[in-house]
Amino acid sequence: MPDLAGNPNIHNPAQFADTLTGSCLCGSVKVTIQDRELFTKRRGHICHCANCRKVSGSFAASNLIIEEEKVEIEDQKGTLTKFVDTLWIDISASAVGSNPIKSVTPLIEGKVVLKMGIFPRIPAPEIETFGLHRHDWQGLHPGMSQYKIKALGEML
Repeated sequence: MPDLAGNPNIHNPAQFADTLTGSCLCGSVKVTIQDRELFTKRRGHICHCANCRKVSGSFAASNLIIEEEKVEIEDQKGTLTKFVDTLWIDISASAVGSNPIKSVTPLIEGKVVLKMGIFPRIPAPEIETFGLHRHDWQGLHPGMSQYKIKALGEML
């Protein structure tokens, strides 16, 4: 019987030593990351900004900022659509399942922000952004750099 709940702990991170592949909810968009360091050190970030919360449908978003050349996006059924949010960030999502895939911003040229919920396993995050927007009931995440607002800005 398949693991319909998607337990990430059944996947040993070692199996993703070279490649990590995920898909949108409907399966029409497949994303593959080629990066040997994906699980060898902390990567990615948790973001509490309003846009990330809305896109993720949760209290925070798990993102990975990575070089475009390390990412392959396969739009098997032509469902990938784009829109520009209020911060001038291009967001790509599957039109069928409304599943966010990536964001692109001119603030970090040559990189994409992948939405990590589409992958079977997520690397441990290294930073937390918009920490001032964290709900008071949320706990802290040990081992991460925590910024009041933007990455590399003022720390909490």
